[in-house]
Amino acid sequence: MDKLLTIFKVPELRRKILFTAALLAIYRIGFYVPLPIINQAQLKNWEEQQSSNTAGKLFGTVAMFGGTQIGMSTIFGLGIMPYISASIIFQLLGSVVPSLEAMMKEGESGRKRINEYTRYATVILCAVQSAFWVQYMMSPQMNVVLPDYRGFSNGLVCVCIMTAGTIFLMWIGEQIDEYGIGNGISLLIMAGILARLPVALKGLWDNSSSKLVPETGKYGITTILMLIGLFIAVVVGVIAITESQRRIPTQSAKHVRGRRVFGGAKQFLPLKVNQAGVMPIIFASSLLIFPSFVLGSLAKVTAGLRSESWSPGSLLATFFDETSRAFQRQSYVYTVCYIILIYFFCYFWTAITFNPKDMAENLKDYGSFIPGYRPGRRTADYLEKVMMRITYVGAAFLSLVAVIPQVVQGYFEVDWTVASFLGGTGLLIVISVCLDLVQKIDSHLVMRNYTGLVNRR
Repeated sequence: MDKLLTIFKVPELRRKILFTAALLAIYRIGFYVPLPIINQAQLKNWEEQQSSNTAGKLFGTVAMFGGTQIGMSTIFGLGIMPYISASIIFQLLGSVVPSLEAMMKEGESGRKRINEYTRYATVILCAVQSAFWVQYMMSPQMNVVLPDYRGFSNGLVCVCIMTAGTIFLMWIGEQIDEYGIGNGISLLIMAGILARLPVALKGLWDNSSSKLVPETGKYGITTILMLIGLFIAVVVGVIAITESQRRIPTQSAKHVRGRRVFGGAKQFLPLKVNQAGVMPIIFASSLLIFPSFVLGSLAKVTAGLRSESWSPGSLLATFFDETSRAFQRQSYVYTVCYIILIYFFCYFWTAITFNPKDMAENLKDYGSFIPGYRPGRRTADYLEKVMMRITYVGAAFLSLVAVIPQVVQGYFEVDWTVASFLGGTGLLIVISVCLDLVQKIDSHLVMRNYTGLVNRR
C-alpha cells in the first residue's frame, strides 16, 4: 500500500495517471452513446438471440479484440479494431515490400511515415466496415433501425459517425502515449475487456451456492474455490511465461588505446519465450469461426434436401450438418485444429517480427559476438535455431492458456463469460498490458529515487 501511495506523491506521474484515467472514462462513456437511428428495444432482443449462435460468436470474438461488444451500434461501435487491422497489415507488408522494409529501417522518420499511412488505411477500413454494419442493421436479419430512418442519407450519417468515433479513439490512444502513461491502444482494449468483468462476477454470484452439493444449475462452494485457485494459478503462469527470456551470452571485443583496454564486457542477448505475444491466438480463434459459420449456413440451405432415403442431397445435407457441429467450440476437432493453428501462427508471426540476420549484423557492427560462433552467418543460424526451440515452448504455453476456458466451461459447466477470464486472449491481453504499465510506472519512480512497485526494499 505504501508503494501504491508513492505513485501519487510524484506530481508528474500523478498527472499522467489522472490524464490517462480521464481519457479512458471518456471512452467508456462514449461507448454507451447509441446511434440516432437505432431502436434500443429491438437491438437488445437481437443481442440476446445472437449470444448463443455462430454469428454471435463471430461478432463476440471480433468485438473482444477491438474493445467493443456484439451490438456494435454506438458512436464507438467499431472500437479500435480497424486501427489494429491496419497496423497488422502494414507490419506484414513491411516484411515483403522492399520500400516499406527500407522505410522501417530509417528510424523515427520512417516510423512517422508508416504511422501516417496506417491512419489513412484506418479511415478506409472504418468507412467500409461501418457501411457494411449499417447496411446489416437495416436488413431483415437484424432489423433494429427505426422505420422512419431507413434512407441513404441517415445511413451515410451513421457511417460518418462510426468512422469519426474510431478516429477519435485512435487520437485518444496517441494522446495517452504522449501525455499519459502506458500504451494507449492497448489500454483501450484492456478497458473494453475488463468492462465485462462485473457482468461475469454478477452471473457467478447469482448462480453460486454455499452448499457442498448445490442445486442443479448452481455452483457449490467447492466449485467456487477451485475456480479462484485456477484463476490465481493461470495468472501466475501467464506472468512467468510472459516475462521468461532465453539469455544468450555475448561479449564485446577488446580495444587497446594507449595503455588502456576498453571493451571485453560480458552481456546477455534476451530472447523472449513468448515472442509472438497474443497474436497467434487472435488469428487462430478468428480463423476457426469461419468454418463453423460457413458450414452452418450451408447446413441450413441444404436442410430441405434431407430425407430418409440415401439420396445425394440427403448425404450432402447430413455432411454439412455433422461437419458444422464438429467445428463447434468445445469439440475435439475444434480443439485440435485450434492448437495446430496456434503453433502455425506462432512460428509465422515470430518469423515476421524476429530477423536473426539483422540481429547478427547489429552484433557485428557493435563489435559484439556470441562465444563459440563466428559473427555473421554462423551467429544468425544459431539465433534462428534457438528461436525455433523456444517458440515451440511458447506455442505450447499459448495452446494451454487458450484451451483452459473451454475445459473449464465443459467440466465445471460455468457460463462462457466467466470461463473466458480464466484463460484465452482476454486474460493474455490484460496481463501483458498490466505488466507494461507497471514497468513504465517503475521507470518513473526509480528515476526519482523512489522504490519501484516490483522492487523489494
